[in-house]
Amino acid sequence: MAFLDAHYLLQGKTSEAIYADIADLPIIDAHNHCDVKALSENRCFSDIWEAEGATDHYVWECLRKCGVQEEYLTGKNRSNQEKWLAMAAAFDKVAGNPTYEWIHLDLKRRLGIDELISAENAQLIWDKSKAVLNRPDMAQQELIKQMKVEAMCSTDDPVDTLEYHLALQQSPLAGVVRPTFRPDRAMNVYKPDWADYLAQLERRWQTHCNSIDDLIAVLQKAHDFFATLGCKASDHGMTVPYGYQVSTADANEIFLRARDRKKLSKNDVVAFMSYVFNEVAEMDAKKDWVFQIHIGAVRDTRDSLFNSIGADVGGDISDHLTDYVTPLLPLLNRFDHRLKIVLYNMNPIHNATLAQLTRAFGEKVSLGLAWWLNDSYIGMKTQLDYVGSVDVLSNLAGMVSDSRKILSYGSRHEVFRRTLSRSLAGMVDQGQMPCEVAKRLAVSLAYERPKALFGF
Repeated sequence: MAFLDAHYLLQGKTSEAIYADIADLPIIDAHNHCDVKALSENRCFSDIWEAEGATDHYVWECLRKCGVQEEYLTGKNRSNQEKWLAMAAAFDKVAGNPTYEWIHLDLKRRLGIDELISAENAQLIWDKSKAVLNRPDMAQQELIKQMKVEAMCSTDDPVDTLEYHLALQQSPLAGVVRPTFRPDRAMNVYKPDWADYLAQLERRWQTHCNSIDDLIAVLQKAHDFFATLGCKASDHGMTVPYGYQVSTADANEIFLRARDRKKLSKNDVVAFMSYVFNEVAEMDAKKDWVFQIHIGAVRDTRDSLFNSIGADVGGDISDHLTDYVTPLLPLLNRFDHRLKIVLYNMNPIHNATLAQLTRAFGEKVSLGLAWWLNDSYIGMKTQLDYVGSVDVLSNLAGMVSDSRKILSYGSRHEVFRRTLSRSLAGMVDQGQMPCEVAKRLAVSLAYERPKALFGF
């Protein structure tokens, strides 16, 4: 088998037959971090570093491990060409990590470049890619159409005006790009800038937040506005999914102290986050949205990175000791049978527990595909091989790219589809299911299931 050839990640005729049925299906990508402004302006990428390295903390982390200095990753005093050449010189050392495959897939599938990224080929790839990326057919809206993206959901804050989403409604991508309601900053009352964020909400929605009821009313306004632009889901990034039931009076007392920048206890923080979490869940339930929970990210653990560069630059981990179940059960029980919930798990050690949890709560609660540090062949296959034996494989929510790079949507979904084909083929070849059933399941998980779940 040659590198990234037609047999890539597949093993045997059964997996190839399954993959043939799903390879060209449209893409449903219900969670990503696309630059909606750049997409609405239909920009072309200026060069390969802008397209592949400038916004990707996956790339930065790998290159740091391979000895590339920070100035060639996030520095302001190095050109994009210098950064690309530094990346290429170290890229052989990245082999074995999925980033190595993803970026080569992007070059091969999107740009028609087959050269391996290396010090020797660095300038050649820079020149070739620059010529390709500057073509009109490589503008970002064109790329989305070429990859057959039927629906994609960005990640947006309640203070966002969504002006670029509005612009996209007048573009060839009308109905394709949708916002996602992500109220993390409203919930994260422990953050030093929470009161400042509250002021942003007030300015954005031209109202005063003098109580917890006022805050929920403002979030409701934003929620309703998002709905007018086709939003179908909220999303919540939480280390611990606090879903305890808290009275309005208790939540209001905490709100008032937080607004006045008074110190809060851990119990205060948990209670406040739980209250807002439940209130947004009520909003979602009334609109039949999907309530997505990304669980387990312990952020910005590397002090030197955070202090010198800032948040979300590659210092995040997961913690196997995180209690997912106890704090989440009150919310799951409150919304049993009336809210579509998808659980995304950052630490694979919790796959067994979460699979059991989704099984216990029926068809409305689904497990999301392996996320972040696990959205590789090995992470996804391990999950696929296991989950169906505990929960129901057909209940998985489908693939999301979680990507910050337009070019990688197709590559990420291709890796998932090949992995899915191999996992199902293994079950067929071991006599666990008929091939025709496996093919139908593959089509469902690659396309039909996420489309129906999110209501696209």
